[in-house]
Amino acid sequence: MMKGNFIDNLPKVYGIYTGGFLAFIIIMSIAEQMGMTAKTIGICFVAFTVAIYAIIGYLSRTAQADAYYVAGRQVPTVFNGMATAADWMSGASFVAMAGGIYFKGYGYMALLVGWTGGYVLVASLLAPYLRKFGCYTVPDFIGTRYGGNLTRFLAVVVLTVASFTYVTAQINATGTIASVALDIPFQYAVYVGLVSILLCSMLGGMRGVTWTQVAQYIVLIIAYLLPVFWISNKMGAGFFPHFMLADEVSRIAELEAQFGFVKNSAENLKEVPKGLAGITKAHSAVNATPWAFISLALAMMMGTASLPHVMMRYFTTPSVKAARKSVGWSLFFIFLLYSSAPMLATLSKLSLIDPSLPTGIIGKSISEVQSIDWYQNWNQANLMFVSDFNGNGTLELNEFFMGGKAVVLATPEIAGLPYVISGLVAAGGMAAAMSTADGLILAIANAISHDVYYKIIDPKAETAKRLVVARVLLVVIGFAGATIAAMEIQGILGSVIWAFDFAMSGLFFPLVLGVWWKRANREGAIAGMALGLISGAGYLIWVRNGGSGFLGITQLTFGIFGSAVSLVAMVVVSLMTSAPSAATQRMVDEVRVPSGKSILGKQH
Repeated sequence: MMKGNFIDNLPKVYGIYTGGFLAFIIIMSIAEQMGMTAKTIGICFVAFTVAIYAIIGYLSRTAQADAYYVAGRQVPTVFNGMATAADWMSGASFVAMAGGIYFKGYGYMALLVGWTGGYVLVASLLAPYLRKFGCYTVPDFIGTRYGGNLTRFLAVVVLTVASFTYVTAQINATGTIASVALDIPFQYAVYVGLVSILLCSMLGGMRGVTWTQVAQYIVLIIAYLLPVFWISNKMGAGFFPHFMLADEVSRIAELEAQFGFVKNSAENLKEVPKGLAGITKAHSAVNATPWAFISLALAMMMGTASLPHVMMRYFTTPSVKAARKSVGWSLFFIFLLYSSAPMLATLSKLSLIDPSLPTGIIGKSISEVQSIDWYQNWNQANLMFVSDFNGNGTLELNEFFMGGKAVVLATPEIAGLPYVISGLVAAGGMAAAMSTADGLILAIANAISHDVYYKIIDPKAETAKRLVVARVLLVVIGFAGATIAAMEIQGILGSVIWAFDFAMSGLFFPLVLGVWWKRANREGAIAGMALGLISGAGYLIWVRNGGSGFLGITQLTFGIFGSAVSLVAMVVVSLMTSAPSAATQRMVDEVRVPSGKSILGKQH
């Protein structure tokens, strides 16, 4: 029996959990040797891990507002770092980012720079100060700092637009994995993913989500790193391949020059199923100019520091000092996966195009490739396609197409690893997408239930009633997200990037100036949020409909335009209207003091 309280026993609890998960992998490996089918292994991995998360969610159930909204502010720094990393490393990070690098080249590493660098902004500009403020949600800070229901409501609107865009991408990722692992159509699989997500967050709120996310981080990091090290060792790139990245990229460039890269005609591309792309050069035109790379990285940095579900994680720490330490741990745990994504993309491409490897398919006959088991599996899932455009019966470099989502999920199978590793990767991808979706749906539901229902509509509502409203909202928002995800309007990575742009358009400067500029007032914040979000969304619509854009700002970086408008509007309107009250300015001074009690205290 364990002595002491749950928090004190966390290392022991998650140590036992990790050992149990590794034992499960070994059991599945033995079962595969004894003849268990690939489909059954996939189902076991997804079902086992989702069941564990659901049990944690149930055991973390609570009827206390403090525990539901901010996990009782008891989460230790290391574990909050793991939970934040799981919250952060979404289906886009796990499933789609390596695919983006695979198809679009290393210019897409701007995402890694921006998403990691964003935590520097979080640590230096926001997280400790918002924790000192003592709020439950991001709109709670905006509403209290600037005053008035309109500011609070506008913050909820921006939060909802950004988080909902993000959550559709995560449900898309869970649907993709569930459809392959369970062999069901994607349109139904998104709802299977949704049910799994709600099981984790429905009863325990932030407390349930926190302890589930720690468990999910352990699964996703094992699932991401194990195949990278195994494939690298098998291909002769060394056990720790990160140091060999430059050599492997040079090898890809040599092979592409050797095979000759032929661009497909429009007629050929008509045959290719929607959403699939061909192998492109390792150094493509994406982000080829310094500004294109810098602008995407900058947008992702500012977006990171504006996303409500990221900020909410730092409201759960015991103190301001713990919030700052927690950001450092978050960066460490995120680095473990992010440093490996370019390597996985490189190894995946090499395993397909290097004829010296037994897995290489370029130069083989079309019929031989079409008879490979892994090709048939992924072709059935509409994530792979080959066609003899050149009519010579041999697979050329421009005749193989794959969906970005398949790069991470299919690579273990392509590399000839045991199928149990593919099942593990599916479970890891599911963990990554679920952990982020949990945080996002919770961020939206908590903001609406706390900041709209409780703070604006019914300030006298009892705790039990507030939590019922929050739980109903979880279901409604999740169902809406799954329905939109099923339409596949935008790819996973594109949707995620848009979410960052929406968040920074409306929230970055109201948050930063709220801490660092005492003169910022309510009228300025209203103008900043409203005009920032409207101008950013308008710019996106304009560029999507054929507008040329300007200053190199694209549909992936429209947040730069929106946030610039937000900053100008906020400064100009604040200076044209009266200064905040002396009490508000004293409150802002106090926020910057790194010790002492939180400002809101027991106001909730």
